[in-house]
Amino acid sequence: MTKLLRGAFVIGRRDFSATVLSKTFLFFLLGPLFPLLFGAIFGGIGASVANSRERPVVAVVASPADFARLAAARERLTAAVDPDRVVRLARFDAEPDLAAQQKRLLATRDPPVQAVLSNVAGQPQLVGSVRPEGTTAGQLRLILADSAAGREPLPLGVTRTQSSSGSLTRDRAATGQIGQMILFFLTLLLSTMLLSQMVEEKSNKIIEVVAAAVPIESLFVGKLFAMAAASLLGLIVWSAAGAGVIASLKAGGLATLPQPATGWPTFLALTATYFAMNYLLFGAVFLTIGAQASTVREVQTLSMPVTFGQILIFAFAATAVGSPNSGTALAAEAFPLSSPLAMVARAAQQPEILPHLAAIAWQILWIAVILRLGAALFRKTVLKSGPRLKWWRRAAKVVPMRIETRTTTEPLAPGS
Repeated sequence: MTKLLRGAFVIGRRDFSATVLSKTFLFFLLGPLFPLLFGAIFGGIGASVANSRERPVVAVVASPADFARLAAARERLTAAVDPDRVVRLARFDAEPDLAAQQKRLLATRDPPVQAVLSNVAGQPQLVGSVRPEGTTAGQLRLILADSAAGREPLPLGVTRTQSSSGSLTRDRAATGQIGQMILFFLTLLLSTMLLSQMVEEKSNKIIEVVAAAVPIESLFVGKLFAMAAASLLGLIVWSAAGAGVIASLKAGGLATLPQPATGWPTFLALTATYFAMNYLLFGAVFLTIGAQASTVREVQTLSMPVTFGQILIFAFAATAVGSPNSGTALAAEAFPLSSPLAMVARAAQQPEILPHLAAIAWQILWIAVILRLGAALFRKTVLKSGPRLKWWRRAAKVVPMRIETRTTTEPLAPGS
């Protein structure tokens, strides 16, 4: 074990220095700009789809009779416009301390409350993270006017707060979706570098020279962790550059952005950790594929199914956005290959830390399993070249040649 770790450290230091100190590393740092641009576009689309599954509601503090009139007016409004765009209502009984009830309802996450509507029969008041001229307030004015039953409706008073559980739910879902997109594109971009590096070293016969000095398992583990370290260095550079851009555009920096449920320091640390886990999981698969291929064409053929598999796993992990406690989201968090992406979404939406510790331990276990299997397959294939013989050809090749000998009693001819 000591020899294996020592050899892995030597290979890792060699590959890390060759990667980071090369002239192409600068272009490597600039490479993710275009995928991140497309990721932001598709991430916004995915976040809107995820948010539509659990839209924020307006809590109505009213009697059953008053709420029934509002609900009937809302149903008439949904018959005229898209029902998915009409504000949702949820009734709550009135409490003696209305201010405390409003504060508690605005902090409710199940369901996420965007605003609280009270005093429906008298002077209606709306308190929450809404604008007086916004869509939510405008729809409530129409609903109140329709439910007035011929009476002149009183104007709706709107008191805007800084945040509510409904607005935080949307913002944190968007943060989780963006975090997933960043991890997916960076892993997809960086793991393919292992393929080209492996094919280049096999074609130049360098890998045979290195394998003669260190164990094959050390070569496998060292290359994987060297590229993971270089990728983490790139992630730190990209994060620092992004924070600098945000600080230059907004006075408060990250404080002006929607804060994740775990807080920015913890969320960024978990994102870096899950990136390393995700990269090690898929990097081991890609490195094993690189050991099977001898040409670039073979690399493209073998890596295509894995790339499509990554896309399907990303789509599976995206179900954790907007509904982190659903059965599908829990399954995505338990499945090893989708667990890092799903847990990034949970870090943005849920404040608990204990599930992340359990998930990291679970992912480390699977990384060890995949590394062991990948190293064994890597050992069998990395030093072999040429086409493999079919079983019948191998059998024919080992059949011994039969030599016939004959004995004779005839006398030898003279002079022979």
